[in-house]
Amino acid sequence: MRRLALALALTLLFGCASPTPELFTLAPVPGETRPGGPAVILRDIGLPKYLDRPQIVHSTEDYKVTLGVNERWGEPLGTMLSRVLLENLEQRLPGSLVITETGAITATPDAVVEVELQRLDIDTSGAVALVAQAARRGGGKRAVRLLVQPASTTTRDEVSAMSTAVGQLADIITGMLRADRP
Repeated sequence: MRRLALALALTLLFGCASPTPELFTLAPVPGETRPGGPAVILRDIGLPKYLDRPQIVHSTEDYKVTLGVNERWGEPLGTMLSRVLLENLEQRLPGSLVITETGAITATPDAVVEVELQRLDIDTSGAVALVAQAARRGGGKRAVRLLVQPASTTTRDEVSAMSTAVGQLADIITGMLRADRP
């Protein structure tokens, strides 16, 4: 009887184990290149606490945060956003040194870029909404609101649309960095 109870308990325990989570990552997207930009340091990106979690936040509409059940970011979102934005800026500013403030490389920058993300999720229309403040230290500041429609409602397509929105943010920052250059 004890063996049967133990076997039943182990079956229930292993039967209730959660599946392996699906991991997702943002990816750089190509944009217009503009050579001759300044040496740039990208400060760590500020995130609202509701986004600073391993789960993918799908929506914050109707006063409710909706999370992916078994969908996680492959790395901390702030770190990933900094990495992808840096890659996007490097592609758009060929010949410019673009580094993060916490990276292993140090340099004297011509510009320091700061980004405060306020939103990165799906809005009521089904579009990815990226809302942020971007600033060039000693230069301008810009409020950013971008909407990118995913190809479908799958998490993969939502993350792809988020990557596109981060690429569009890089385009805006590139314009801010190039505003005083020919």
